[in-house]
Amino acid sequence: MFVRGIAERPGAQIVALADVNHVRSAYYNEVLASLGQPTAPIYHPDQFAEMVKKEKVDFVVITTVDQYHDKYVVPALEMGLRVLTEKPMTTTIEKCRRINDTVQRTGKHVTVTFNYRYNPTHELVKRTLAAGEIGKVISVHFEWLLDTVHGADYFKRWHALKENSGGLMIHKSGHHFDLVNWWIGAMPVEVAGMGRLAFYGDKGGGKDGGWAKGYARATGSEEAKEDPFAIHIGADDNLNRLYGKEAHAVDGYERDRNCFQPGITIEDDIGLLVRYDNDAVMTYHLTAYSPWEGYRVMFNGTKGRLELEVVESTHRLKKGPATTGGAVHGTAALANPGPSKVILQRLWEPAQELPIVAEHGSHGGGDKRMLNVLFGPRPGDNVDTGDASKQAATERDGTAALAVGLAANESMRTGKFVKIKDLQLGLDL
Repeated sequence: MFVRGIAERPGAQIVALADVNHVRSAYYNEVLASLGQPTAPIYHPDQFAEMVKKEKVDFVVITTVDQYHDKYVVPALEMGLRVLTEKPMTTTIEKCRRINDTVQRTGKHVTVTFNYRYNPTHELVKRTLAAGEIGKVISVHFEWLLDTVHGADYFKRWHALKENSGGLMIHKSGHHFDLVNWWIGAMPVEVAGMGRLAFYGDKGGGKDGGWAKGYARATGSEEAKEDPFAIHIGADDNLNRLYGKEAHAVDGYERDRNCFQPGITIEDDIGLLVRYDNDAVMTYHLTAYSPWEGYRVMFNGTKGRLELEVVESTHRLKKGPATTGGAVHGTAALANPGPSKVILQRLWEPAQELPIVAEHGSHGGGDKRMLNVLFGPRPGDNVDTGDASKQAATERDGTAALAVGLAANESMRTGKFVKIKDLQLGLDL
Protein backbone atom coordinates (compact mmCIF):
# COMPACT_ATOMS: atom_id res chain seq x y z
CA MET A 1 0.00 0.00 0.00
CA PHE A 2 2.71 2.48 0.95
CA VAL A 3 5.14 1.74 -1.89
CA ARG A 4 2.47 2.25 -4.52
CA GLY A 5 0.70 4.98 -2.58
CA ILE A 6 3.80 7.15 -2.25
CA ALA A 7 5.07 6.44 -5.77
CA GLU A 8 1.75 7.53 -7.29
CA ARG A 9 1.81 10.88 -5.50
CA PRO A 10 4.12 13.65 -6.77
CA GLY A 11 4.42 15.24 -3.34
CA ALA A 12 6.78 12.53 -2.04
CA GLN A 13 9.44 10.14 -3.31
CA ILE A 14 10.80 6.90 -1.91
CA VAL A 15 14.56 7.44 -1.53
CA ALA A 16 15.53 4.24 0.33
CA LEU A 17 14.27 0.83 1.43
CA ALA A 18 15.37 -1.07 4.54
CA ASP A 19 14.55 -4.74 5.01
CA VAL A 20 16.20 -7.85 6.40
CA ASN A 21 15.34 -9.60 3.12
CA HIS A 22 16.90 -8.11 -0.02
CA VAL A 23 14.63 -10.24 -2.24
CA ARG A 24 11.56 -8.44 -0.99
CA SER A 25 13.23 -5.05 -1.33
CA ALA A 26 14.21 -5.89 -4.91
CA TYR A 27 10.60 -6.76 -5.66
CA TYR A 28 9.43 -3.39 -4.35
CA ASN A 29 12.01 -1.71 -6.55
CA GLU A 30 10.40 -3.49 -9.49
CA VAL A 31 7.07 -2.03 -8.38
CA LEU A 32 8.63 1.45 -8.30
CA ALA A 33 10.10 0.97 -11.77
CA SER A 34 6.75 -0.21 -13.13
CA LEU A 35 5.26 3.09 -11.94
CA GLY A 36 7.95 5.11 -13.67
CA GLN A 37 9.78 5.93 -10.46
CA PRO A 38 13.52 5.63 -9.81
CA THR A 39 14.53 2.55 -7.86
CA ALA A 40 15.68 3.06 -4.27
CA PRO A 41 18.95 1.94 -2.68
CA ILE A 42 18.49 -1.05 -0.40
CA TYR A 43 19.79 -1.07 3.19
CA HIS A 44 19.80 -3.60 5.99
CA PRO A 45 17.88 -2.37 9.05
CA ASP A 46 21.14 -2.28 11.02
CA GLN A 47 22.17 0.53 8.64
CA PHE A 48 19.16 2.68 9.58
CA ALA A 49 21.14 5.72 10.81
CA GLU A 50 23.53 5.53 7.88
CA MET A 51 20.60 5.32 5.46
CA VAL A 52 18.88 8.39 6.93
CA LYS A 53 22.04 10.49 6.70
CA LYS A 54 23.26 9.32 3.31
CA GLU A 55 19.89 9.46 1.53
CA LYS A 56 18.78 12.70 3.21
CA VAL A 57 15.62 11.08 4.52
CA ASP A 58 13.05 13.37 6.14
CA PHE A 59 10.05 10.99 6.50
CA VAL A 60 10.15 7.34 7.57
CA VAL A 61 7.32 4.83 7.16
CA ILE A 62 7.67 1.89 9.55
CA THR A 63 5.88 -1.28 8.47
CA THR A 64 8.02 -3.98 10.07
CA VAL A 65 7.01 -6.70 12.54
CA ASP A 66 5.11 -5.01 15.38
CA GLN A 67 7.58 -5.81 18.15
CA TYR A 68 10.32 -3.88 16.30
CA HIS A 69 8.43 -0.62 15.69
CA ASP A 70 10.09 1.18 18.60
CA LYS A 71 13.53 0.17 17.32
CA TYR A 72 13.04 2.64 14.45
CA VAL A 73 10.50 5.08 15.88
CA VAL A 74 12.84 6.18 18.67
CA PRO A 75 16.00 6.91 16.63
CA ALA A 76 13.91 8.52 13.88
CA LEU A 77 12.44 10.94 16.43
CA GLU A 78 15.90 11.62 17.83
CA MET A 79 17.12 12.46 14.31
CA GLY A 80 14.28 14.95 13.89
CA LEU A 81 12.42 13.00 11.20
CA ARG A 82 8.70 12.83 10.54
CA VAL A 83 7.63 9.40 11.71
CA LEU A 84 4.73 7.34 10.41
CA THR A 85 4.24 3.88 11.89
CA GLU A 86 1.78 1.14 11.11
CA LYS A 87 -0.55 0.25 13.93
CA PRO A 88 -0.03 -0.85 16.61
CA MET A 89 2.44 1.80 17.70
CA THR A 90 4.27 -0.95 19.59
CA THR A 91 3.52 -4.10 21.60
CA THR A 92 4.58 -3.74 25.25
CA ILE A 93 4.29 -1.33 28.16
CA GLU A 94 8.04 -0.74 28.24
CA LYS A 95 8.28 0.02 24.51
CA CYS A 96 5.27 2.34 24.66
CA ARG A 97 6.85 4.21 27.55
CA ARG A 98 10.13 4.47 25.60
CA ILE A 99 8.38 6.03 22.60
CA ASN A 100 6.44 8.50 24.73
CA ASP A 101 9.55 9.47 26.69
CA THR A 102 11.32 10.17 23.39
CA VAL A 103 8.42 12.28 22.12
CA GLN A 104 8.53 14.41 25.27
CA ARG A 105 12.31 14.70 25.15
CA THR A 106 12.55 15.64 21.46
CA GLY A 107 9.32 17.56 20.96
CA LYS A 108 8.66 15.48 17.83
CA HIS A 109 5.54 13.45 17.19
CA VAL A 110 4.49 10.08 15.79
CA THR A 111 1.69 9.52 13.27
CA VAL A 112 -0.07 6.17 13.65
CA THR A 113 -1.88 4.75 10.62
CA PHE A 114 -5.39 4.32 11.96
CA ASN A 115 -6.81 4.27 8.44
CA TYR A 116 -10.29 3.25 9.59
CA ARG A 117 -10.77 6.83 10.83
CA TYR A 118 -10.73 7.94 7.18
CA ASN A 119 -13.53 5.56 6.17
CA PRO A 120 -16.49 7.79 5.09
CA THR A 121 -19.02 5.59 6.89
CA HIS A 122 -17.04 5.83 10.12
CA GLU A 123 -16.91 9.59 9.66
CA LEU A 124 -20.71 9.60 9.44
CA VAL A 125 -20.88 7.78 12.76
CA LYS A 126 -18.49 10.33 14.28
CA ARG A 127 -20.51 13.30 12.99
CA THR A 128 -23.82 11.82 14.13
CA LEU A 129 -22.58 11.20 17.66
CA ALA A 130 -20.82 14.57 17.85
CA ALA A 131 -24.04 16.31 16.77
CA GLY A 132 -25.78 14.85 19.81
CA GLU A 133 -28.31 12.85 17.80
CA ILE A 134 -28.51 10.15 20.50
CA GLY A 135 -27.52 12.41 23.39
CA LYS A 136 -24.79 11.36 25.81
CA VAL A 137 -23.42 7.91 24.98
CA ILE A 138 -24.05 5.50 27.85
CA SER A 139 -22.94 2.19 26.38
CA VAL A 140 -21.34 0.67 23.29
CA HIS A 141 -21.48 -2.89 22.01
CA PHE A 142 -18.86 -3.77 19.40
CA GLU A 143 -18.57 -7.16 17.68
CA TRP A 144 -15.89 -7.83 15.06
CA LEU A 145 -15.89 -11.03 13.03
CA LEU A 146 -12.91 -12.31 11.04
CA ASP A 147 -13.66 -15.15 8.66
CA THR A 148 -11.83 -18.43 8.08
CA VAL A 149 -9.61 -16.91 5.37
CA HIS A 150 -8.65 -13.50 6.77
CA GLY A 151 -8.95 -14.59 10.40
CA ALA A 152 -7.07 -17.83 9.86
CA ASP A 153 -4.25 -15.95 8.17
CA TYR A 154 -3.06 -14.42 11.46
CA PHE A 155 -2.34 -17.92 12.70
CA LYS A 156 -0.14 -18.85 9.71
CA ARG A 157 2.44 -16.06 9.93
CA TRP A 158 4.53 -14.11 12.46
CA HIS A 159 1.42 -12.72 14.14
CA ALA A 160 0.76 -16.16 15.69
CA LEU A 161 3.38 -15.48 18.34
CA LYS A 162 2.37 -12.92 20.95
CA GLU A 163 5.97 -11.76 21.36
CA ASN A 164 5.82 -10.56 17.72
CA SER A 165 2.35 -9.03 17.49
CA GLY A 166 1.08 -8.57 21.02
CA GLY A 167 -1.87 -10.77 20.03
CA LEU A 168 -5.02 -9.74 18.22
CA MET A 169 -6.06 -7.36 21.00
CA ILE A 170 -3.07 -5.22 20.07
CA HIS A 171 -2.42 -5.96 16.41
CA LYS A 172 -6.00 -6.12 15.10
CA SER A 173 -8.35 -4.74 17.73
CA GLY A 174 -6.24 -1.62 18.15
CA HIS A 175 -8.11 -0.39 15.05
CA HIS A 176 -11.40 -0.86 16.86
CA PHE A 177 -10.33 0.59 20.19
CA ASP A 178 -9.07 3.70 18.41
CA LEU A 179 -12.38 4.05 16.58
CA VAL A 180 -14.37 3.95 19.82
CA ASN A 181 -12.01 6.40 21.54
CA TRP A 182 -12.42 8.73 18.54
CA TRP A 183 -16.15 8.18 18.06
CA ILE A 184 -17.20 8.94 21.63
CA GLY A 185 -14.42 11.42 22.40
CA ALA A 186 -13.29 9.58 25.51
CA MET A 187 -10.30 7.76 26.95
CA PRO A 188 -10.32 4.24 28.46
CA VAL A 189 -9.76 3.94 32.20
CA GLU A 190 -10.39 0.29 33.09
CA VAL A 191 -10.49 -3.05 31.24
CA ALA A 192 -11.50 -6.62 32.01
CA GLY A 193 -10.96 -9.39 29.49
CA MET A 194 -11.41 -13.09 28.92
CA GLY A 195 -9.96 -14.91 25.93
CA ARG A 196 -8.47 -18.13 24.68
CA LEU A 197 -7.20 -20.01 21.66
CA ALA A 198 -10.52 -21.71 21.08
CA PHE A 199 -10.49 -22.78 17.42
CA TYR A 200 -6.99 -22.66 15.87
CA GLY A 201 -3.85 -24.36 17.13
CA ASP A 202 -3.35 -28.06 17.80
CA LYS A 203 -5.79 -28.23 20.69
CA GLY A 204 -8.61 -25.92 19.55
CA GLY A 205 -12.11 -26.60 18.33
CA GLY A 206 -10.92 -26.81 14.74
CA LYS A 207 -9.37 -30.15 15.59
CA ASP A 208 -12.59 -31.37 17.20
CA GLY A 209 -14.50 -30.20 14.12
CA GLY A 210 -12.33 -32.29 11.84
CA TRP A 211 -10.64 -29.31 10.13
CA ALA A 212 -7.10 -29.69 11.42
CA LYS A 213 -4.43 -31.24 9.21
CA GLY A 214 -0.99 -32.42 10.22
CA TYR A 215 1.34 -30.62 7.80
CA ALA A 216 3.74 -27.91 9.01
CA ARG A 217 3.47 -25.54 6.03
CA ALA A 218 1.49 -25.61 2.80
CA THR A 219 4.49 -25.43 0.46
CA GLY A 220 5.43 -28.94 -0.61
CA SER A 221 2.54 -30.59 1.23
CA GLU A 222 0.12 -32.88 -0.58
CA GLU A 223 -2.24 -32.77 2.41
CA ALA A 224 -2.42 -28.96 2.23
CA LYS A 225 -3.67 -29.04 -1.37
CA GLU A 226 -7.11 -30.08 -0.16
CA ASP A 227 -7.15 -27.94 2.98
CA PRO A 228 -9.56 -24.97 2.67
CA PHE A 229 -7.61 -23.16 5.42
CA ALA A 230 -4.28 -23.36 3.57
CA ILE A 231 -2.71 -20.48 1.69
CA HIS A 232 -0.79 -21.46 -1.45
CA ILE A 233 1.94 -18.94 -2.06
CA GLY A 234 2.89 -20.30 -5.47
CA ALA A 235 -0.59 -19.60 -6.85
CA ASP A 236 -0.28 -15.84 -6.37
CA ASP A 237 2.52 -13.92 -8.10
CA ASN A 238 2.65 -11.18 -5.47
CA LEU A 239 2.88 -13.64 -2.56
CA ASN A 240 5.35 -15.79 -4.45
CA ARG A 241 7.71 -12.89 -5.09
CA LEU A 242 7.57 -11.77 -1.46
CA TYR A 243 7.52 -15.11 0.36
CA GLY A 244 8.33 -17.85 -2.17
CA LYS A 245 11.38 -20.07 -2.50
CA GLU A 246 13.85 -17.28 -3.31
CA ALA A 247 12.80 -15.04 -0.39
CA HIS A 248 12.56 -18.01 1.97
CA ALA A 249 16.17 -18.94 1.20
CA VAL A 250 17.32 -15.58 2.61
CA ASP A 251 15.62 -15.51 6.02
CA GLY A 252 13.68 -18.75 6.41
CA TYR A 253 10.39 -16.93 7.00
CA GLU A 254 7.40 -19.23 6.43
CA ARG A 255 4.32 -17.27 5.41
CA ASP A 256 2.16 -20.38 4.91
CA ARG A 257 2.24 -22.21 8.23
CA ASN A 258 -0.61 -24.50 9.19
CA CYS A 259 -3.08 -22.48 11.28
CA PHE A 260 -3.64 -25.60 13.40
CA GLN A 261 0.06 -25.86 14.23
CA PRO A 262 1.34 -26.26 17.79
CA GLY A 263 3.08 -23.34 19.45
CA ILE A 264 0.55 -20.57 18.68
CA THR A 265 0.49 -18.13 21.60
CA ILE A 266 -2.29 -15.69 20.63
CA GLU A 267 -6.03 -15.94 21.26
CA ASP A 268 -8.75 -16.28 18.61
CA ASP A 269 -11.83 -15.59 20.77
CA ILE A 270 -11.78 -12.62 23.16
CA GLY A 271 -14.38 -10.65 25.08
CA LEU A 272 -13.78 -7.37 26.91
CA LEU A 273 -15.50 -4.91 29.21
CA VAL A 274 -14.09 -1.37 28.93
CA ARG A 275 -14.97 1.69 31.04
CA TYR A 276 -14.23 5.21 29.76
CA ASP A 277 -13.57 8.54 31.46
CA ASN A 278 -17.02 9.82 30.37
CA ASP A 279 -18.65 6.89 32.24
CA ALA A 280 -19.55 5.03 29.03
CA VAL A 281 -19.02 1.26 29.06
CA MET A 282 -18.19 -0.91 26.06
CA THR A 283 -18.68 -4.63 25.61
CA TYR A 284 -16.38 -5.92 22.86
CA HIS A 285 -15.95 -9.29 21.23
CA LEU A 286 -13.53 -10.51 18.55
CA THR A 287 -14.09 -13.83 16.79
CA ALA A 288 -11.39 -14.94 14.33
CA TYR A 289 -13.10 -18.04 12.88
CA SER A 290 -16.47 -16.77 11.63
CA PRO A 291 -18.17 -17.93 8.40
CA TRP A 292 -18.70 -14.26 7.42
CA GLU A 293 -16.61 -11.16 7.98
CA GLY A 294 -17.63 -7.74 9.20
CA TYR A 295 -18.67 -5.84 12.28
CA ARG A 296 -21.60 -4.46 14.24
CA VAL A 297 -21.40 -1.49 16.58
CA MET A 298 -24.31 -0.22 18.67
CA PHE A 299 -24.35 3.02 20.66
CA ASN A 300 -27.01 3.62 23.32
CA GLY A 301 -27.52 7.20 24.47
CA THR A 302 -29.79 9.41 26.53
CA LYS A 303 -31.78 10.39 23.42
CA GLY A 304 -31.66 7.27 21.27
CA ARG A 305 -29.57 4.59 19.59
CA LEU A 306 -27.16 4.41 16.63
CA GLU A 307 -26.32 1.16 14.89
CA LEU A 308 -23.57 0.43 12.36
CA GLU A 309 -23.37 -2.83 10.44
CA VAL A 310 -20.77 -3.61 7.78
CA VAL A 311 -20.67 -6.97 6.01
CA GLU A 312 -17.29 -7.13 4.33
CA SER A 313 -17.82 -10.70 3.12
CA THR A 314 -21.06 -12.68 3.36
CA HIS A 315 -19.38 -16.08 3.12
CA ARG A 316 -16.41 -18.06 1.90
CA LEU A 317 -16.35 -21.17 -0.26
CA LYS A 318 -13.84 -23.98 -0.22
CA LYS A 319 -11.21 -23.48 -2.87
CA GLY A 320 -9.68 -26.06 -5.20
CA PRO A 321 -6.07 -27.22 -5.11
CA ALA A 322 -3.27 -24.66 -5.34
CA THR A 323 -5.28 -21.50 -4.84
CA THR A 324 -4.64 -18.70 -2.42
CA GLY A 325 -7.99 -19.10 -0.69
CA GLY A 326 -9.02 -15.56 -1.62
CA ALA A 327 -7.88 -12.13 -0.49
CA VAL A 328 -6.29 -12.36 2.93
CA HIS A 329 -5.21 -8.87 3.87
CA GLY A 330 -4.31 -5.51 2.43
CA THR A 331 -6.12 -3.19 0.09
CA ALA A 332 -8.11 -5.72 -1.97
CA ALA A 333 -11.81 -6.20 -1.29
CA LEU A 334 -12.80 -9.47 0.34
CA ALA A 335 -14.81 -11.98 -1.65
CA ASN A 336 -18.63 -11.79 -1.67
CA PRO A 337 -19.03 -8.28 -0.23
CA GLY A 338 -22.27 -7.58 1.59
CA PRO A 339 -24.30 -4.53 2.61
CA SER A 340 -23.46 -1.72 5.00
CA LYS A 341 -25.94 0.41 6.92
CA VAL A 342 -26.20 3.03 9.62
CA ILE A 343 -29.47 3.17 11.58
CA LEU A 344 -30.44 6.10 13.79
CA GLN A 345 -33.40 5.81 16.13
CA ARG A 346 -34.25 8.60 18.53
CA LEU A 347 -36.46 7.88 21.52
CA TRP A 348 -40.18 7.94 20.65
CA GLU A 349 -39.43 7.98 16.90
CA PRO A 350 -39.23 5.33 14.18
CA ALA A 351 -35.79 4.21 13.00
CA GLN A 352 -34.21 5.87 9.98
CA GLU A 353 -31.43 4.58 7.77
CA LEU A 354 -28.82 7.24 7.13
CA PRO A 355 -27.48 7.55 3.56
CA ILE A 356 -23.96 6.22 3.08
CA VAL A 357 -21.63 5.54 0.18
CA ALA A 358 -20.16 2.13 0.98
CA GLU A 359 -16.82 1.18 -0.53
CA HIS A 360 -15.44 -2.33 -0.24
CA GLY A 361 -11.70 -2.86 0.02
CA SER A 362 -9.03 -0.38 1.07
CA HIS A 363 -10.54 -0.31 4.58
CA GLY A 364 -13.79 1.15 3.28
CA GLY A 365 -11.99 3.81 1.23
CA GLY A 366 -9.92 4.88 4.23
CA ASP A 367 -6.54 3.96 2.72
CA LYS A 368 -6.83 6.30 -0.25
CA ARG A 369 -8.02 9.19 1.85
CA MET A 370 -5.32 8.68 4.46
CA LEU A 371 -2.59 8.53 1.80
CA ASN A 372 -3.92 11.76 0.29
CA VAL A 373 -3.70 13.47 3.68
CA LEU A 374 -0.19 12.18 4.42
CA PHE A 375 1.47 12.48 1.02
CA GLY A 376 -0.80 14.71 -1.06
CA PRO A 377 -3.29 13.71 -3.74
CA ARG A 378 -2.54 11.74 -6.87
CA PRO A 379 -2.88 13.60 -10.19
CA GLY A 380 -6.55 13.71 -11.06
CA ASP A 381 -7.55 12.13 -7.77
CA ASN A 382 -10.79 13.58 -6.46
CA VAL A 383 -10.96 11.50 -3.26
CA ASP A 384 -12.25 13.73 -0.48
CA THR A 385 -9.89 13.66 2.49
CA GLY A 386 -12.55 14.56 5.04
CA ASP A 387 -11.64 16.66 8.06
CA ALA A 388 -7.98 15.70 8.34
CA SER A 389 -7.45 17.77 11.50
CA LYS A 390 -9.89 15.48 13.34
CA GLN A 391 -8.67 12.25 11.76
CA ALA A 392 -4.91 12.37 12.20
CA ALA A 393 -3.72 10.04 14.98
CA THR A 394 -0.66 10.89 17.07
CA GLU A 395 1.28 9.00 19.72
CA ARG A 396 -1.46 9.90 22.21
CA ASP A 397 -4.07 8.11 20.09
CA GLY A 398 -1.65 5.24 19.49
CA THR A 399 -1.11 4.95 23.24
CA ALA A 400 -4.84 5.10 24.01
CA ALA A 401 -5.67 2.28 21.60
CA LEU A 402 -2.67 0.27 22.74
CA ALA A 403 -3.66 0.78 26.37
CA VAL A 404 -6.88 -1.21 25.92
CA GLY A 405 -5.04 -4.08 24.27
CA LEU A 406 -2.27 -4.12 26.86
CA ALA A 407 -4.81 -4.01 29.69
CA ALA A 408 -6.81 -6.79 28.00
CA ASN A 409 -3.73 -9.00 27.82
CA GLU A 410 -2.91 -8.29 31.45
CA SER A 411 -6.49 -8.99 32.52
CA MET A 412 -6.53 -12.28 30.60
CA ARG A 413 -3.28 -13.22 32.32
CA THR A 414 -4.33 -12.30 35.87
CA GLY A 415 -8.12 -12.67 35.80
CA LYS A 416 -8.48 -9.17 37.26
CA PHE A 417 -9.77 -5.76 36.20
CA VAL A 418 -6.87 -3.57 35.05
CA LYS A 419 -6.73 0.20 35.47
CA ILE A 420 -5.05 2.02 32.57
CA LYS A 421 -3.21 4.42 34.89
CA ASP A 422 -1.50 1.47 36.58
CA LEU A 423 0.18 0.51 33.31
CA GLN A 424 2.31 3.70 33.45
CA LEU A 425 2.61 4.12 29.69
CA GLY A 426 4.58 7.38 29.89
CA LEU A 427 1.62 9.53 28.92
CA ASP A 428 -1.44 10.82 30.79
CA LEU A 429 -4.56 9.95 28.78
